Amino acid sequence: MNLTILGCYAATPRTFTNPTSQVLEINNRMFLIDCGEATQVQLRKNKIKFSKISHVFISHLHGDHMYGLIGLVSTFMLLNRTADLHIIGPKGIKEIILLQLKYSNSHTGYNLYFKELTSNESEIVFEDEKVVVSTIPLRHRIYTNGYLFTEKIGRRKLNVTAAESYKIEKCYYQNIILGKDITLDNGDVVSNHLLTFDPPQPKSYAFCSDTIYDQSIVETIREADVLYHEATFLDADEHLAERTMHSTSIQAANIAKLANVKTLILGHYSTRYPDIEIFRQEAETVFPNVLLANDGVTFQL
Repeated sequence: MNLTILGCYAATPRTFTNPTSQVLEINNRMFLIDCGEATQVQLRKNKIKFSKISHVFISHLHGDHMYGLIGLVSTFMLLNRTADLHIIGPKGIKEIILLQLKYSNSHTGYNLYFKELTSNESEIVFEDEKVVVSTIPLRHRIYTNGYLFTEKIGRRKLNVTAAESYKIEKCYYQNIILGKDITLDNGDVVSNHLLTFDPPQPKSYAFCSDTIYDQSIVETIREADVLYHEATFLDADEHLAERTMHSTSIQAANIAKLANVKTLILGHYSTRYPDIEIFRQEAETVFPNVLLANDGVTFQL
């Protein structure tokens, strides 16, 4: 599981920082999460192929999380994309994108599918044979969701030594991988668990975009391997976090601790602070395993 941070600062873009966007690679799937301004430039800088992006997850309709989307949709058109593009986000996102295409007299040469969200309860918004994605309802100034990406349990791994010890022919190996027991020539049945290793433990990644401190999300993200949680303000500015419905570094760490996640990544820093290292120092007083997002950083998780 790899996470590439394209942008992780709040509000306005600067020459050296960008608003929220990131790419998650999980179980051979690639997902774009949020799409602030300069997302496509950052994709190029980080050598991420546009063609690998089939699903875009938008947390909410504030500009620093989705103003780069129409540009990306248009660039896909200019690159003669033919593969379908799926956009998942709050109700209204379809109207916004289609109006921009309409009044710029632009048309995609590929199918554009929207899944608009309105529920205040966690729901599955994507699922295939390898990954399931659920919403994390958040509390912000407008309707907002985070997203929980979870691998499905893979196939068991063949224990060749065990299979050979039972003198099982190789033509049965595929059945073993598929989870089937094997009946020997003498009629004895060998349980699949004796012939295979457990699959790798599935990984999970929780993305919590803009939100006020809200313990109600804890059960949804409990035991996640990695939690990205916004930390717009330092603890001394908690009054600003409350007023703007954002979180502090300490509050993000408290959520990580309550949910018993393995790793916390902080991001969405206010640009008022000259040094983001202080965010880590504050969070580590509550939760031990803290990483700092920064533009262009890739985490191999």
